[in-house]
Amino acid sequence: MRPHTSSSGSRPRPSSFLSLSTLASVLLVLPSLTSAAFDCGAIPAAKGVIFNLKSLDGPRRLHWLDEHENDGQALNYTFTLDICKTLLWDKGTDKTTNCKHGSRVCAIREDIDETGTVNNTIVPIEIAGTYSDGLPMNEKFQLLRDSKTHADAEREGFRAELHGGMFNKIPQQAIIEFLCDRNRTGLEGDELDDAKKDDDEKDGDNDKKKEDDDKDKKEGEKPGMSMNPSMSLTRRDNDDGCETSDASLRFCSYAVTEGEKGKKVRTLRLQWRTKYACEDTPSEGPGSSSWGFFTWFIIILFLATASYLIFGSWLNYNRYGARGWDLLPHGDTIRDVPYILKDFARRVTSTIQGSGSRGGYSAV
Repeated sequence: MRPHTSSSGSRPRPSSFLSLSTLASVLLVLPSLTSAAFDCGAIPAAKGVIFNLKSLDGPRRLHWLDEHENDGQALNYTFTLDICKTLLWDKGTDKTTNCKHGSRVCAIREDIDETGTVNNTIVPIEIAGTYSDGLPMNEKFQLLRDSKTHADAEREGFRAELHGGMFNKIPQQAIIEFLCDRNRTGLEGDELDDAKKDDDEKDGDNDKKKEDDDKDKKEGEKPGMSMNPSMSLTRRDNDDGCETSDASLRFCSYAVTEGEKGKKVRTLRLQWRTKYACEDTPSEGPGSSSWGFFTWFIIILFLATASYLIFGSWLNYNRYGARGWDLLPHGDTIRDVPYILKDFARRVTSTIQGSGSRGGYSAV
C-alpha cells in the first residue's frame, strides 16, 4: 500500500488528513440525517412489534365545526395529516394559508358567522412536524395493551403521539389511536380519494353547479365561499368520544389539556381504524419494512469502501507522510479511472460501428 510520491520527507500539515477524515465522517452520518423523521413502514410500538403503515401514505383530511370557541361565531377546522411524510403546499397558495414546511399534521381555521357564511379569515395552525425554528416532533408510539388505562387493555392497536407545533404560545400535539379492524384498509371514507372519484362525475354537472351557486348567493353567502359539505352543525359522539362516522379516520377532539409538568397543551385526538394496526397483519407490497438483498449489498459495499479508504489514508499519512492524492490507497489507479472509462467507451463505440459496416470484397 506504499504510495507513489515524490515528496521530500517533510511531514504534511495535520489539516490535510483532518479535512479528509471530516469529509468521511459527513458521508457516514449523511444517511442518518435523511432519516431523522420516523419511517412509517417500520413503526416500533413495542419491543418486537413493528407496524407497517406504508399503505396509508398520502394526505388525509377531515373537518370539525366548533360552535363554542367564539361568542356569536363558529370556527371551521380542516385538519390534514400525512403519517408517512411532510405535507406539501396547495398549488397557487402562499404561506398565509398553509402550515410551515415540515408539517405532518396541520389545521386550517376559518371563521363562520351566524348566517353560516365562511369569511375570508384563514389561519394556519401547525400541530405536529419537524420545524427548523420549532419544538422537536419527539414522536412516541405505544401499544394500547401496554397503556395504563384499563379501557385500552382490551383493544388491539397502538397510539402515536406527535409534537412540534406552536400556536398562540400554546404547544400543539396530535394523538392518533390506530385501532385494529381486519375489515378495513384505513382508506374508507377518505375525503381526498372521494374528491378524486367525483371529478369525472362533475364534468357533466356544470349546469347543476351553476344553479346551486345562484341559490347560495340568494341565501346571502359570499360568492366562491361556502361551507364544506362534510361539515355539520351538530355532531353525535359515540361511546369512545369520537364522531359517529363510517369513515376509517375519525375526529375525536381538539382541546386544551394539561401536559407534562402542568403546562397547557392543545391536543388533537384522532382515531384511525385499519387492518394495518393488527399485530398479525403481514407486511405487503412495496411498503414492506424488510430490506432486500440488493439494499443490504449496497450498504455493506458503501461501508466497506469508506472503511478501506479511511484506513488506507490514515496508514499512508502516518507511515509514509503522504499528502493530497497520495493519501488515498492506489491513488494512481483512482486518478486513471476517468481515462480507463474513456478508452473503454471508445472501444465499445468502435466495435459497434465496425459491426455495422458493409462486409465483402472491396472495389479495385
